[in-house]
Amino acid sequence: MAVVPERRVVLLGGGFSIDADGLLDDWVLDQVRAPRPKVCFVPTASGDAPAYVEQFLAAFQPRSCEPDVLRLFRRELDDDGLRTFLLSQDVVYVGGGNTANLLAVWRVHGVDRLLCEAFDRGTLVCGISAGANCWAEGSHTDSFGPLTHLSDGLGLLPGSVCPHYDSEPGRRPSYRAAVASRTLPAGWALEDGVGALFTDGQLTGSVTRTPRARLYRVEPDGDSGVREQALPCRLLVSAHRLTPPA
Repeated sequence: MAVVPERRVVLLGGGFSIDADGLLDDWVLDQVRAPRPKVCFVPTASGDAPAYVEQFLAAFQPRSCEPDVLRLFRRELDDDGLRTFLLSQDVVYVGGGNTANLLAVWRVHGVDRLLCEAFDRGTLVCGISAGANCWAEGSHTDSFGPLTHLSDGLGLLPGSVCPHYDSEPGRRPSYRAAVASRTLPAGWALEDGVGALFTDGQLTGSVTRTPRARLYRVEPDGDSGVREQALPCRLLVSAHRLTPPA
């Protein structure tokens, strides 16, 4: 009988672009069994910003992996080449920026379909900010200026996602209100510093690089209320050693 690959999503509240210690990125690589995993950075949400690409390469080239970058604003691969490239990756790591623009560009190029295919084949998909939002059914975003909701994510993770839960003014009350009104489905809110691993749609691991950062499950409660549950996270104290759950 054929083995069905695990379908895994990692939501990140940090990483190479904002954290100097590299703990969350090392944790992501630890989730992959390949000795030198292929890691593809997708900077679409930032318009393929060159400085962002340079940050990624500077962070991942010294690691035990094979980093590469998928640029879509100056695309070089034809459709067959694009599919071959994405399906060969062990990790797809999506950067931050504008979630709505990210999804629109992906759909024009067919990258949305290819990422879903790669996910079904066992590629670990992950990202920060817009790169976390994109995997869920819906998300909380500032893609249109003011904080609002976006309801047409890829749907690889059931429910909704809210990044920057503790670091951006208005995020927490706005997301809570969207879930309470059922404008967004129940979901996951990440404080900066947190990483959350989902396997086949279920939370199977949560870590933090800072002692106080938390992952929250946010659900509607009654007709107009909301229930917010802080979930235990393991504290990353080095690249390969974890403390017991808090």
